Amino acid sequence: MTRFLKVLVFFVASSLYSLTMYAQRTAVKTNALYWTTATFNAGFETRLSSKWTLDVSAGWNPFTFSDNKKLKHVVVQPEARYWLCAPYSGHFIGANILYSHYNAGGVKVPFGIFPDLETQRFQGDLGAVGIVYGYSWMLPGKRWSIEGVVGLGYGITHYSKYACAVCGSKLGEDTKSLFMPTKLAISIVYYLK
Repeated sequence: MTRFLKVLVFFVASSLYSLTMYAQRTAVKTNALYWTTATFNAGFETRLSSKWTLDVSAGWNPFTFSDNKKLKHVVVQPEARYWLCAPYSGHFIGANILYSHYNAGGVKVPFGIFPDLETQRFQGDLGAVGIVYGYSWMLPGKRWSIEGVVGLGYGITHYSKYACAVCGSKLGEDTKSLFMPTKLAISIVYYLK
């Protein structure tokens, strides 16, 4: 019985030590910018070491809006982050990969980006890799923070193109590669522990 108690005391003591050594271990989050496109989204981040975390986020938009406008998609995005000070506080850099299946058309995108999207519909798959930079601002109470992230990278998409967002006659298929934003986020973060 004493051997069992020694093992139990060691386990409890080492667990308490690791909790004091690493305050926040796991976080859940949502990207407020993503909600502006009516996209459900959530993320999960966990500490891997004293400087590294792994963030996995996902989004889903199932909606068709008036005049058959749509930005339907499913996206999954894992991301490795290296924190310059300590995880969940201050500056970080990282790398991400992105996969999305999309069906979009009838939408005018600002700044002349994707001008054909207003008069045509595109349906396909996108894969991308990128680098990210971000910053996390801790809020009072140790459980909440706000995080800003921007990422740029290289993507490849294979899609079918349709004559217009409503009509639907197929114009063909194509594969394109492009430099693109891989992430833009202002997230609200809650730390589970």
